[in-house]
Amino acid sequence: MVQLYSTAVMAAEKSNNPILPDVWEIGVGLVAFLILLFIVQKTVAPKFEALYAQRTEAIEGGIEKAKAAQEEAKAALEQYRAQLAEARTEAAKIRDDARAEGQAIVDEMRANAQAESDRIIAAGQSQLATQKAQIVAELRADLGRLSVDLASKVVGESLEDETRKRGTVDRFLNELDAVSAPAGK
Repeated sequence: MVQLYSTAVMAAEKSNNPILPDVWEIGVGLVAFLILLFIVQKTVAPKFEALYAQRTEAIEGGIEKAKAAQEEAKAALEQYRAQLAEARTEAAKIRDDARAEGQAIVDEMRANAQAESDRIIAAGQSQLATQKAQIVAELRADLGRLSVDLASKVVGESLEDETRKRGTVDRFLNELDAVSAPAGK
């Protein structure tokens, strides 16, 4: 060991600065570094740059796609909202139309019922008037016959003559109508 130490001390005495390497070592290291730098710039760096550009493009493309998808989603949402508002408006219009149509049907049915009621009432009144006229005619005939019978019994003579009979009956009925008309009003 002592010998090893003395060899190292001798070698150190031969060189001027023990920290600095020889010049030829610096030259060889520098040339090797430049060759390595050239190889890295020509082969490895372009691959790294291409990979970096590819990743940047993928990220930016993804961001652009996301923005486009977001814009498309916003447009679809606005379209959906517009369609929903249109559907609500249309539904309200349909409801209003249905109410109006229902009201028109009710009004038409009321008008038809009223017309039918008026027709039935008019037919009933017409039938009553006809029956009244028929009953009045029958009553006049019966009343005339009874009046003639009563008058012939009271007078004591026969009123068989048709002309006299008719004149007496008509006069009696006119007097009866005159008496009953003010009482009926």
